[in-house]
Amino acid sequence: MKKYILKRVLQAIPILFFVSILSFLLMNLAPGNPAQAFITVKMNPAQVAQVKSSLGLDRPIPIRYINWLMNILHGNFGYSYITHQPVTEEILARLPATVGLMGASMIISIIFAIPLGMISAFKKNKFFDNCTTIISYIGISIPSFWFALMLVILLSSKLKLLPSAGMHTIGVDSTLDVIKHSIMPCIVLSFPNIAVLTRYLRSSALNQFKEDYVITALSKGLSMKKVLYRHILKNSLLPLITILGMSLPELVSGAFITETIFGWPGMGKFGLNAVFNRDYPVIMATTMISSILLILGNLISDILYGILDPRIRVVNKH
Repeated sequence: MKKYILKRVLQAIPILFFVSILSFLLMNLAPGNPAQAFITVKMNPAQVAQVKSSLGLDRPIPIRYINWLMNILHGNFGYSYITHQPVTEEILARLPATVGLMGASMIISIIFAIPLGMISAFKKNKFFDNCTTIISYIGISIPSFWFALMLVILLSSKLKLLPSAGMHTIGVDSTLDVIKHSIMPCIVLSFPNIAVLTRYLRSSALNQFKEDYVITALSKGLSMKKVLYRHILKNSLLPLITILGMSLPELVSGAFITETIFGWPGMGKFGLNAVFNRDYPVIMATTMISSILLILGNLISDILYGILDPRIRVVNKH
């Protein structure tokens, strides 16, 4: 198992390297100039050149990339052009909010998707299954930004049940207050995930019904419910781990939209503001951190799959 984990970690290094090159080139070859944020009309050419030199923009792109890469390997992402604060500190201050929101959404997705998928498979083509299918298709198709706005209008503006934005109420510092603020963002992030996971779990369970071990168990007198929850559920959960890993990009990208709409003080909102303000160090840093989160998520997914299914470890040995 250690060799399998080491192999997956080593495979992630070239991916991160490629992402770093792509991120750096996109920012440095994009229209506009980072120095424009510091240049005024009263500056003479010598002062403009000094600004570019202080930002390292007078050097060739390969040299700038190597310097940037060496800095981020030491945890230094530079300074924000807008706040003039270290980008690393800015991100570390916001990272727990984003990870917490994504983690809560993932847990909610699993809690709801497993029973919904299994019951839908058990009640195939019946009323519950048909209703779940319709809701799942809505969850897969609905735009997250529209869904978020509808929740704000309904639950906050109309019914006054939940706060519309932020992570804390001013003057209130309690866990319950944070939970109240996180309900709507978690619903927006988890609803599409629940829809996808429910459909995959239902399909996986229905495929398991055709296997010989199910027919054997039923022939021994076990009820369908016992077979479903003792045997089929365990085998149906294996593909779920892969789907969870594949759903992480949607969670990360969805966090950018969701955090902005709900004013959640996480990496998503921070990164989107940086895009609008052309804060290049922050944009490149959030891109790299988001990529690391995705790779770590997929790595954990692969490791869990290898633990639950020994066949994966055997295949990777050869």
